[in-house]
Amino acid sequence: MPELSRVESLLVIGTGSAGCRHTVNAATAGITDVSVFRSGVERGPLPRNVRVEADLTSALARQPQAAVIANETSLHINSGLAAARAGCHLLIEKPLSDAFEGIDELRRVVTDQSLVAMVGYQFRFHPSLQQIRSWLWDEAIGEIVTANVVWGEYLPHWQPWRDYRTSYSARASLGGGVLLTLSHPIDYLRWLLGDVARVSAMTARRSGLEIDVEDTAIVHLEFKSGAIASVSLDYLQRPAQHQFTLVGSEGVIRWDNKSGFASLERNGRRCEAPLPAEFERNDLFVAELNHFLQCTVREDEPVCTLEDGEEALRICVAAKESARSGRRIDV
Repeated sequence: MPELSRVESLLVIGTGSAGCRHTVNAATAGITDVSVFRSGVERGPLPRNVRVEADLTSALARQPQAAVIANETSLHINSGLAAARAGCHLLIEKPLSDAFEGIDELRRVVTDQSLVAMVGYQFRFHPSLQQIRSWLWDEAIGEIVTANVVWGEYLPHWQPWRDYRTSYSARASLGGGVLLTLSHPIDYLRWLLGDVARVSAMTARRSGLEIDVEDTAIVHLEFKSGAIASVSLDYLQRPAQHQFTLVGSEGVIRWDNKSGFASLERNGRRCEAPLPAEFERNDLFVAELNHFLQCTVREDEPVCTLEDGEEALRICVAAKESARSGRRIDV
């Protein structure tokens, strides 16, 4: 098999906060040729040496080796298909999409062209969550009985350079809503606890924000293992809160995103997993991009596959259906 060349050219599709972050990190990762495709009202800050394209076809005609799909959720699959057909490896920002149409075709193109496709749930790269996963692998708190996640933060503060009402997070037509936009816990709970069997949920729009999507959701997950979980999401909390508790038959694990610390308590004893010195949020995205680049030269396998992204979407769609129908939904 011929030696695979490292990615030296990258196209970032979409320049919201995630797209701009990946663009800046690409230089740190040693990518020498970075361009972006931006349209609409996206105007996040970009490095000076980045080429800006206004036409996606022209951008792909330059034959970038890889693409980051970071535009509006509803455009992810079509953009991913265009990039994959042009021969690009894909890092697709979460969520994978807001619907299932086109995912099978994207998978086929990726397979036929021997491309790497990865979904950007960056909390899988959080050192404390990785430590928690190791604890669970070692059955450090016995069988998991329940999990409880709370994540809320005030939508208008996310991107200070733009009107929140124009963001994909706020608009149904762009795949917004708190369930999809804040779907990280859906993914990392499945990563930690295994596949989900059934979903029930309630959603609401009570924030007073000028949006046409749900701003609040409470989701109940029933795992195939027998564990159950509650996930509370909202666009409202100031200051932001993001934390969870895992209760096992023999102990408890807690994690707080603000401090980054994870703790384990068992038999009256407590141990903590502190973050590395000088850790910052961007380190998650740096680790994610570096992992993706390693995957493109087959030095690693994607930690979050298209299938993982599709399963997170399936759970979110089931939660929406449950909220509409008042029924538990099998997934």
